[in-house]
Amino acid sequence: MLPTEGAREGLRTATTAETSGRLGRWPGLDVARGVVVGGLIPFHAALVFDATDDFYVKSDRTVDLTPFAAPVVVAAMPLLFLVAGIGARYAWRARSAGAYLRRRVRRLLVPLVAGTVLLVPLPVWLRLRADPDYTEAYLDFWPRFLRVRWSWSDFPFVVQPAAGGRGFETGHLWFLYLLLLYSLAVVPLLIWLGSSRGDRVVRLLAAGAERRGVVLLPAVLFGAVAAGLGLDQGIAAGNALGYLLFFAAGVVLASDVRFPAVLRCNAGLAGAVAIALLAVAGAALVGGDGDPLLDRDPVDLVGRAAFGAAGWCAVVSIVGWLARLRPSSGRAAGDRSPGRRVGRYVVPAVLAWYVLHQPIVVGVAYLVVGSTLHPVLEYLLICVASALGTLVAYDLLVRRTALTRALFAGT
Repeated sequence: MLPTEGAREGLRTATTAETSGRLGRWPGLDVARGVVVGGLIPFHAALVFDATDDFYVKSDRTVDLTPFAAPVVVAAMPLLFLVAGIGARYAWRARSAGAYLRRRVRRLLVPLVAGTVLLVPLPVWLRLRADPDYTEAYLDFWPRFLRVRWSWSDFPFVVQPAAGGRGFETGHLWFLYLLLLYSLAVVPLLIWLGSSRGDRVVRLLAAGAERRGVVLLPAVLFGAVAAGLGLDQGIAAGNALGYLLFFAAGVVLASDVRFPAVLRCNAGLAGAVAIALLAVAGAALVGGDGDPLLDRDPVDLVGRAAFGAAGWCAVVSIVGWLARLRPSSGRAAGDRSPGRRVGRYVVPAVLAWYVLHQPIVVGVAYLVVGSTLHPVLEYLLICVASALGTLVAYDLLVRRTALTRALFAGT
């Protein structure tokens, strides 16, 4: 039987999505991904001045930035995981299972290993340098940083510093590590979705989600996970299971053409509910005693449940509003537009920007903090210099050769 025109178009869309890095059926998601990753520079620069975070470099002039950070944190990383799940679904459709797995390893494992070995040690060393009594040279510190042991009790982060080691961590690359794990973990789901039974279930879910508000019901699950397992400040106030659910949700949402319309129709409602839930979470979690991210106090449990539920609603709202954008046709005239040229540059760069940005932010902050400038000017200087440094590092050191693209951009 010959494939229908719709099936042929779906295959073309899936193939284009995987080979170009674009998410063709979901308008604006490439923009959202770039904005979130680009926004990590001012966000991490702000942690230098945040009294509640143990960042690598700290100013002695800090304030509590939690009320300003929470509306960003609640949606930023969940959105990236959901977008990655959508991309994984398209990649699975476009390639064989073996090709999918090889592509995930090349795109995620290689930058993860290269970044952990070559980039992550610098911020850790600079944090140690804050102690005036610490005099170890970087070349002496680096091999000690790489002394590791396996610790299954710390799953999923099973690689931990060994005895005699010097603070091994994956740093900001925890995101790539979890993406790699999730890309492998959802293979059974991807296989099942390709079966007739999986297809029927997805069709039923899509039909049910067409009723207003139904797509918000998973917020209950996300809230329960956040309340029950707690939130880890080291992975952007989330937890590994919650992020896995966002990734799996992206896989499912990319499995039926009705879901973008569902999210589009519920965008406003989801945004309003997210704001209300975030207000509840703030009232419960901010300013209390103890550790609100992990404590079992009823108020903290309610606050975390509201925060987790708000994350799902916020992501539904963002993706829904983006779905209202008109998809680009990608034809000849558009291909030469300034926006299209910028997109062709940015989309392949996003992963490399993520890998590169934090060591640069930390290095710039180490040089800037302690100056006679006002803290606001210090912050702005760190943001501008780090953004320029990341762009220059990508363009001159990564983008130009196949080896460096493979190591730091996964291409």
